[in-house]
Amino acid sequence: MTAVLLGSDIPVRAAAPAAPEGATPAGAATHRPVTGSVHSWDLSTGVDGPGTRFVTFLSGCPLSCLYCHNPDTMRMRNGKRYAADDIVAEAAKYTTFIRASGGGATISGGEPLLQPVFAGELLHRFKHELGLHTALDTSGFLGARATDALLRDVDLVLLDIKSWDPATYTKVTGRELGPTLDFARRLAALDKQVHVRFVLVPGLTDDPANIDGVAAFAASLGVVSRVDVLPFHKLGEAKWQALGKNFTLHDTPSPGPAEVTAAREIFQEHGLYAV
Repeated sequence: MTAVLLGSDIPVRAAAPAAPEGATPAGAATHRPVTGSVHSWDLSTGVDGPGTRFVTFLSGCPLSCLYCHNPDTMRMRNGKRYAADDIVAEAAKYTTFIRASGGGATISGGEPLLQPVFAGELLHRFKHELGLHTALDTSGFLGARATDALLRDVDLVLLDIKSWDPATYTKVTGRELGPTLDFARRLAALDKQVHVRFVLVPGLTDDPANIDGVAAFAASLGVVSRVDVLPFHKLGEAKWQALGKNFTLHDTPSPGPAEVTAAREIFQEHGLYAV
């Protein structure tokens, strides 16, 4: 099979064709060798979904977030090709432990929907072969690439809404906000459980009106059961330097506890559970 490697430096339209790896619809188990570009995998607890999770980080992302803490996942070419069989076999080693913790499997990145066939195959097999709760961690920008078949194999979507103000969203990501909002509305129409993630960056995303916009939209969906307000940090700065990239937020401080609490309270005022 010919591998088509994309990277964040290659233009990607939100409504691009969904099957660069083949003609099989994304989300349908193919019963043939399916490979994808993988950065890494790990066992995680915290913000990757409930319980202990087997998290597969796919390579490649169409966004160029200024605060990305894993810039080494931006280009698909920097990942390693793995067969879905290999990833599923690795996850199978931990299923007893994962189930005991009330956990599951999460597909993250990068942006998983840059590789919809591979992501769909993993989600299907995690759910139906291993019996695990499944989560998709996405910006939603490529939501048009996720077919309903893929989403049927997703129990939870971890949706990053990086800003409500369109200009700020473009400044943060290099892309437009609209596709993420469209994907969120689609998830609501499918009654798909969503956790919203919002990164609080002083001087960039922390305007109360901006936070209120995200909160009002999230509340309007009716499917958001949790909001994670994630304080900006600079733990990925060394990775940017190693890649020869300029980390433009070098002088931006992390928000203090009071700022994080204030942001959470805005979400809570809209009836959302925010942590």
